[in-house]
Amino acid sequence: MTLHATPATPTPLPGMYADPNLIVFGHRYFLYPTTDGTVDWGSTSFSVLSSPDLVQWKDHGKILSLGKDVGWTDVHAWAPTIAERDGRYYFYFTADNSIGVAVGDSPIGPFRDLGRPLIKRDEYPGSMIDPAVFSDDGRYYLYWGNTWLHCVELGPDMTTVNSGAITSWQPTGFREAGWVHRRGDIYYLSWSENDTRDPDYRLRYATGASPLGPWTDRGVLLEQDPARGILSTGHHSIAQVPGTDEWIIAYHRFRIPGGNGFRRETIFERLEHDPDGGLRVIHSTEPLRRPL
Repeated sequence: MTLHATPATPTPLPGMYADPNLIVFGHRYFLYPTTDGTVDWGSTSFSVLSSPDLVQWKDHGKILSLGKDVGWTDVHAWAPTIAERDGRYYFYFTADNSIGVAVGDSPIGPFRDLGRPLIKRDEYPGSMIDPAVFSDDGRYYLYWGNTWLHCVELGPDMTTVNSGAITSWQPTGFREAGWVHRRGDIYYLSWSENDTRDPDYRLRYATGASPLGPWTDRGVLLEQDPARGILSTGHHSIAQVPGTDEWIIAYHRFRIPGGNGFRRETIFERLEHDPDGGLRVIHSTEPLRRPL
């Protein structure tokens, strides 16, 4: 079975979703987003969708609900991420300005919460939000933060961290949603600048020689295009299609039409690497629902 990396008609995800975490398991794309459309980002549960081609989507429904499946809080279900290790799936999520983790045997759950935050609110500088996991040669790194970016290598059980081994820094203009991917010997750190309610919410990136840098800022990767009604392009994830050098970036923007910082939609684009090690600036898809 072939996974279609660059479909003829990649489309915005149906419905209002933000903070998309796109990952490939087997022969399907799986997307773990924030459910959007509620003032003050009031979602209290997480869902997962999957697709063979970024066009046809299956909604697998809710996989974790705060207050019901997560006993330590019932507010602000935001910005999840997921990783697979040795056949088990580790679902990291933001809730009440803390980072939680739940474990399952399938990408669609059911997931069992750890029973406490993995990273507690106010434990480090900034806000404890927006987790992302990067796997590199058998080692797994957790990134998170707002105004400060934090990183720590996860323990073998994927549910413990060594608080004494955390690295923290402030990339240029960093607001939130740090993401790392690797191509060859180059590591890419990308992140969101400005506030998600700001039309100029956008993506910036840097390159480095390890999961912790040091990093060289490379400038803006994706930004608004007001002439086409495209605003607030940020909070992304990047997935490589296995066995290829094709890459997909998922991000959110104000929904078209009538979007704002609480009404956002998820978009998919191709991500291209330049021979010099940089990334090509992404020109966001036109708001018309037509092929790229």
